[in-house]
Amino acid sequence: MKFNIWAIGLIGLIGITPPLCSAETSTNKTSIKEVRQEAQNLLHRLDAYTADQKDEAICKTKTALAKLDKRIDALETRVDESWDNMDKDARKKARDSLKASSKQRNQIAEWYARLQSSNENAWKHMKKGFANAYKTLNNTLGKSENEVGSSK
Repeated sequence: MKFNIWAIGLIGLIGITPPLCSAETSTNKTSIKEVRQEAQNLLHRLDAYTADQKDEAICKTKTALAKLDKRIDALETRVDESWDNMDKDARKKARDSLKASSKQRNQIAEWYARLQSSNENAWKHMKKGFANAYKTLNNTLGKSENEVGSSK
């Protein structure tokens, strides 16, 4: 029951990311509190980046997106593993949560692409749009992880 529609678009987007950075993802499990703090740190740093620092901002956002993708994958795995033990309402809730996460991940991919291609005049608007999409997805994932039960 995987909703990996966004993966195709993400692969294309990551492929055009400046080669100056690589996603720094940890294999260690982090707590939801740590994830929320990382999200706040990213949003604060992103807000401070100027158009001249665009490449650095893109690197940081790429890393953050990789972490969100790992969270989505982990959530999907937990749902898959728990599916047979869920009642009808829990299944519907889990399915709805995954659909919402997938939809929001697609939106954040669109903002990421816009952020990458933005010019100096559009930079502030693109940062704000990306930040809002990122916050929404991060909050949705947090709620979904709490509902499904986090193994973190």
